[in-house]
Amino acid sequence: MYQSFFKRVLDFVAALIGLIILSPIFIAVTVFLYFANEGKPFFFQLRPGKNGKIFKIVKFKTMNDKKDADGNLLSDAERLTKMGSFVRKTSLDEIPQLLNVLKGDMSLIGPRPLLVHYLDLYSDFQNRRHEVKPGITGWAQVNGRNAISWDTKFELDVWYVDNLSFTLDLKILFKTVLKVIKSEGINAADAATIEPFNGK
Repeated sequence: MYQSFFKRVLDFVAALIGLIILSPIFIAVTVFLYFANEGKPFFFQLRPGKNGKIFKIVKFKTMNDKKDADGNLLSDAERLTKMGSFVRKTSLDEIPQLLNVLKGDMSLIGPRPLLVHYLDLYSDFQNRRHEVKPGITGWAQVNGRNAISWDTKFELDVWYVDNLSFTLDLKILFKTVLKVIKSEGINAADAATIEPFNGK
């Protein structure tokens, strides 16, 4: 009953209240990133949701679009702006996803939605992460986030799918707050972002 009905109701109510309470921060970050990213405060990208259904995720844009002499984008670390680094460190870049939760594409709690082109690389076990809606935060995020291996991340995601409950979601929400306060696991070791998944 929780997964099929109450979870969606709680998601909608919490996302709506969250957007109202965080609206001053939302507006302030939008303005700062507008100038930091040459008029582009938001980042949009297609991601797979429940059962692999594609939706457009929205986040605050933390990296600029600077390119090298050959027209290729610079590395993530080189494009990460100072404002973007602060927004990412404080997890403020996740706030716009509350809009995705309101729409029903995402849940507050669930496996993080990854890149579309990863879909063809998953094993049957790894693909089970799509049996539930993706979340803004999840079991893998509170157990290492970007600082853990892909294998561990998928194991934690599938464990969440098999053990989803109201109590577990509350535990994840509580641990997420602690992680944000401590700024733990945001970046992979020696990198601005986690290494791409290659199917191995």
